[in-house]
Amino acid sequence: MVLDIRQKQIAGVQHMLQFNAAANTVRKDEEIYKVLVVDRFTKGIIGPLLKLSDLRKQGVTLVLDLENQREAIPDVPAVYFVQATVSTIAAISRDVAAGLYDTFHLNLALTCPRPLLETLASNTVAAQCVQRIAKIYDQYMSFIALEAGLFSLGLPDTYLQLNDPQAQDTQIEGAVESIVDGLFSALVTLGTVPIIKCPKGGAAQHVATALDARLREHLKSRSNLFTESSSGLTISRPLLCLFDRNFELSVMLQHVWTYKPLVHDVLGMQANSVTIDTKAEAGQLPGTTSKKRYEVGDGDFFWESNGTLHFPEMAGNVDVQLKQYTDAVADLNRRTGSGVDSKADPNELMQSNTRNLMSAISSLPQLTERKKVIDKHTNMATSLLKQIQARALKQYWDREEDCLHGKPDLPAIERLLQGSEGSAMDKLRLVLVWLLTTEALPTHSDMERVLSSLASAGADTTAVAYLRRMRSMKLTGGGVRGSASNVALDGLAGAGLGPQSNLLSWADRAFGPGLTTITKSVKSLLAGNQQAAVTVAVEGLMDAKANAEAESFITFDPKVVSGRASKAVGPFKEAVVFMIGGGNYLEYESLSLYASKSQPPKNILYGATDIISPEAFAKQLADLGERAGGL
Repeated sequence: MVLDIRQKQIAGVQHMLQFNAAANTVRKDEEIYKVLVVDRFTKGIIGPLLKLSDLRKQGVTLVLDLENQREAIPDVPAVYFVQATVSTIAAISRDVAAGLYDTFHLNLALTCPRPLLETLASNTVAAQCVQRIAKIYDQYMSFIALEAGLFSLGLPDTYLQLNDPQAQDTQIEGAVESIVDGLFSALVTLGTVPIIKCPKGGAAQHVATALDARLREHLKSRSNLFTESSSGLTISRPLLCLFDRNFELSVMLQHVWTYKPLVHDVLGMQANSVTIDTKAEAGQLPGTTSKKRYEVGDGDFFWESNGTLHFPEMAGNVDVQLKQYTDAVADLNRRTGSGVDSKADPNELMQSNTRNLMSAISSLPQLTERKKVIDKHTNMATSLLKQIQARALKQYWDREEDCLHGKPDLPAIERLLQGSEGSAMDKLRLVLVWLLTTEALPTHSDMERVLSSLASAGADTTAVAYLRRMRSMKLTGGGVRGSASNVALDGLAGAGLGPQSNLLSWADRAFGPGLTTITKSVKSLLAGNQQAAVTVAVEGLMDAKANAEAESFITFDPKVVSGRASKAVGPFKEAVVFMIGGGNYLEYESLSLYASKSQPPKNILYGATDIISPEAFAKQLADLGERAGGL
């Protein structure tokens, strides 16, 4: 089986928009136009999956927000896709009573608890409008599919909730239940019951135990939601590896040098959407800028083929794509040009011109779309370079790579902290990576000098104090972790930095000498052999390697009677790797590269409670430090 969670969820949304009718009963010539009503969470689910044009093809004429005031459209059916909460059930009850739409097809992102279902029933019965509700469906789509191999549960504060020293048991249990709800939804969408593995103790075991119980209870029903049989074992069952974020913290904070992580970190990408400042366009005042929003993800050929490349090589490929487009346009003009051979046979000339014209007409839309993609990534690369230069990000990346390779250069780190390059957050992240990766806890004098430099730069040192306490208690850090950026680059696109001549000429034209200088100073990135810690662990689990680390993991098999050992011991071809407390694009790249380089290739799906930027994660660490009483 192929774990393509995005296509599975798209199919589920399309089925929902066709009123959950069986595929063979839907006729395209009898398209029913409808209104789609969403809440904030479900809008985030649909956003990365379907554009407005895709929704139009499904007969959706309007997409409306449940929380906003809406006009009545009494002759049109409405498809609701919302979370089941007290407020949404109240809003739906009001809509049905007011008769805003002809019929109401209610779809819950997960499921509707019985008390809320009873509330909806009593409200509509009291208003004598229950007949307007066509049907209610539990969709089990409470997650956000960003790419074929990447998903999030949209729970940004999970790390904070699970590690809060002041948290009550109810808060912890609520956070775990939300995670189990999202994971159960993802597994239902994939149609598979996995073998579950997790490290002993901590949040990962807590979630694994609850998820195992949920699956066991569900599989007791003969008509369960999973497409595979609920009895017996199949060789295609994947492995589900659950990890606590404290398994490796440095990867969440380090500066990056590959394209996708850079866009997420520097440009603030959220749900495959990027907003950047662009130059003034025609009709605008010279020197002004405007905000421009771009969508990336599956279907963007440049994003898919260059997302794991380091910035200079990616920049060179923009120039390559632009040249290919220019050559294609020139060839198109040449084939449809006005030059006529006076000696040519008129009939043959007419046929040739007709063929060329038809070819030109068919290729123009593709060329136009290709140019839009190239322009998009040119603008994104321009914005990235400005930040790289203004914040000296290459220097921070270098110092952190030294730390990750077990060779921290403290004097160089202190010079960077005391200099003007980089923001206060950049300096804080560098110190956090250094603190997490040193073999031994830094000495008191070293720590005091570093903290003084951070304070002088205007950085909040609460997060440093918090991680310092965690390290002293041996709860995290200690020893070098693998650098995800290295494994993501190992073996990609040859043995060098790519087409240097194209890169340098494009850099000089587009940005001036800035990128040229950066490129010349970049060390060889393809020589590293390190992997992210999670990748090393997953490799051992999938290959069923006998080692001490693999033996420290416990196994749950929802299909096996409790207390009996699972017969599915591996090796595994497919795996879902899930990080509790937040994940990022570095780990996703590291796992994807391992999967693609394996022989035969493996299929790995990476998910997390949320895809969190380094800055957001550093702020969560600071919040924990505050809640711990300013450790």
